[in-house]
Amino acid sequence: MIIDVNNYPYQAYLTKNNDENQKWLLLHGFMGSHCDFNHIIDHLPGQVLTLDLLGFGGHTTSVEVTRFEMAHQIQDLAIILNQLHWKNINLLGYSMGGRLALGFTKVHSELVKRLYLESTTAGLKTAQERHERRVSDYKKAEKIQQNFETFVTDWEQMPLFATQQHVSPEQKKFMHQQRINQNPINVANSLRYMGSGVQPNYWPCLQSLHTPTQVIVGEQDIKFNLIAEEMTNLLPNAKISIVPNAGHNAHFEQPAAFIEVLDVSN
Repeated sequence: MIIDVNNYPYQAYLTKNNDENQKWLLLHGFMGSHCDFNHIIDHLPGQVLTLDLLGFGGHTTSVEVTRFEMAHQIQDLAIILNQLHWKNINLLGYSMGGRLALGFTKVHSELVKRLYLESTTAGLKTAQERHERRVSDYKKAEKIQQNFETFVTDWEQMPLFATQQHVSPEQKKFMHQQRINQNPINVANSLRYMGSGVQPNYWPCLQSLHTPTQVIVGEQDIKFNLIAEEMTNLLPNAKISIVPNAGHNAHFEQPAAFIEVLDVSN
């Protein structure tokens, strides 16, 4: 279905499972789409809403650049939930989607019953780190607009995604096609306006975020294991869960193991 938010047509997909009292909103990562979660949505109790986030997935036309800013995307999600009359949701975000989920919960904690952060950071802590990331992301954005296929190939060779070399050929093909089919201008502007270098630093806010939170990370994702531990220690009502034999994209690489560690109790 299409959900119109300020003249932007969000592609949304609703799956109804066996417990309609529970409501799930799943937010994908950079260069992803609602299809990222195909292997887990049928295992979640309740109604499951997946979206193509702003500018990604099936949206092939270019989006106004400022719409990518975190504050605007948080507002868009609130409007979507309001249109659906949804409250008390289980909000699950992966990587970029996890950063958006964290930002949304900070602003709209009254709408979130439980927060799930997969391979997520609360941001960059210092102004210098954020400046360096902005410079890096702007260079990546230029490369995206100059030669998107080369950027995607280089992206897939990053050490962060090394464990994805072990998934099936069908999974590799799916992930590559999903990335290469994106609109390069939107991908570039997402980096410029939604990247870690421009998002708020949420680290100082974690101690006041009392929403029950499950921080999920792949066993082989060393960098984000350290981040997950630090976030869990700061969040007052959080636990950490490790997905065995998985890297950064745990729900994609090991969907059965991901569902096994996911706390879906009411």
